[in-house]
Amino acid sequence: MVTAEISRAVSVASVASGESAPRPRWLARTLLRAFVSLQIAFVRMLPALGWRARVLRTGVPRRVLLTGTFYSENWIMNHLRPLAASAACEQVWIVCHYPIPATAKVTAVRPPAWLGRLFGETVSRLLVFAWLTVRWRPDFVGGFHLLVNGLVAAALARLTRARSVYFCGGGPREVEGGGFCCGNRLFQKLGAPDAVLEEKLTRAISGCDVVITMGARAARHFQQRGVTSRFESIPGGLDLTRFHALASVPRPYDLILVAHLTPVKRVDLFLHTVRVLARDLPQVRAVIVGSGEREAAYRALAQELGVDGRTHFAGFQKDVLPWLNQSKIFVLTSESEGLSLAMMEAMAAGLPCVVSDVGELGELVEEGVNGHLVQNQAAEGFTAALRPLLQDAALLSRQSAAALHTAQRVAIPESTRRWDGILAHA
Repeated sequence: MVTAEISRAVSVASVASGESAPRPRWLARTLLRAFVSLQIAFVRMLPALGWRARVLRTGVPRRVLLTGTFYSENWIMNHLRPLAASAACEQVWIVCHYPIPATAKVTAVRPPAWLGRLFGETVSRLLVFAWLTVRWRPDFVGGFHLLVNGLVAAALARLTRARSVYFCGGGPREVEGGGFCCGNRLFQKLGAPDAVLEEKLTRAISGCDVVITMGARAARHFQQRGVTSRFESIPGGLDLTRFHALASVPRPYDLILVAHLTPVKRVDLFLHTVRVLARDLPQVRAVIVGSGEREAAYRALAQELGVDGRTHFAGFQKDVLPWLNQSKIFVLTSESEGLSLAMMEAMAAGLPCVVSDVGELGELVEEGVNGHLVQNQAAEGFTAALRPLLQDAALLSRQSAAALHTAQRVAIPESTRRWDGILAHA
């Protein structure tokens, strides 16, 4: 079902880009529907013919082969470290173009340059992924995000009698609108949301043996729509030893937003919030950490609103911790989210979080305890939540301590414990 959230996202994207509302493209729609239908048929056909997943011996560590497209070292390592730390894991191979830091039991496989020149990054990566799946016969085959990695992983796992794992990092947004708004360039060729393709993609998830969601809300969403896969909630695992909430360190920024600067993050709303706050708190200062397609437009908007002098654009930062340690409150104004890694890192650094009440953010943010969930997605709604924290140092300190406590729930040991159960009892 194409939700109101997707409609809003399409509208925001269109307005931000200055384009008229997109029109469906019948050829892309037909081909993508056929592709997903064939994937569903293939995944269902093999078990019906008696081709079942092989029996895994109890007590034997598992071999895992994964693939995905990544733009952040923190994001991917947040998932790989707790998986590799499991005693039930023998080895993790990950096929990707992104450089993976040296990690015990993790081997990165980069597709050869010549293959990339012939077929492009995505196709070359998936070709290597398929070849290694057939050659190495891992116990688990997985993809980050459904389109198209999760779909390919499910088919290859069936073919090689392995178990398939789909890492649903984006929540329901990965299928809503038929994948049109999830950021996948192939499915954006639809031109507009597609309810039929959305239903097919939802059915395709049932072909995955294990679905890893960032929180329980995404699992409930899919289960209510008939998805029969095994769901496990693992938001990743933070190395909390990296994070230190340093009360004595100067914090020149009252607000920090960390995000990829795309329309769905609603950085425009953040800038309007800064302007409204400045009416009562003229010394308020904010920092935006991240880059993206809308960065130039947001810089121009900050100047237009008269907040450019109090809002610093830090650009892309490989390590956001120094910026978190210079800030007081984490803000996220997104139209849609999974369970934000940036928000988890902010909590680990002791920042209360004032965020939109969307997606999985409510899995960690407890209203009035370690932050606020803003239902009124307008500058006035965010301002009402932020003003008391900025005016009451004792309240800010209490919510900061609560955020640190909450971060324990997303530490590596907790996530590794969950992987122990998944791998050992497959």
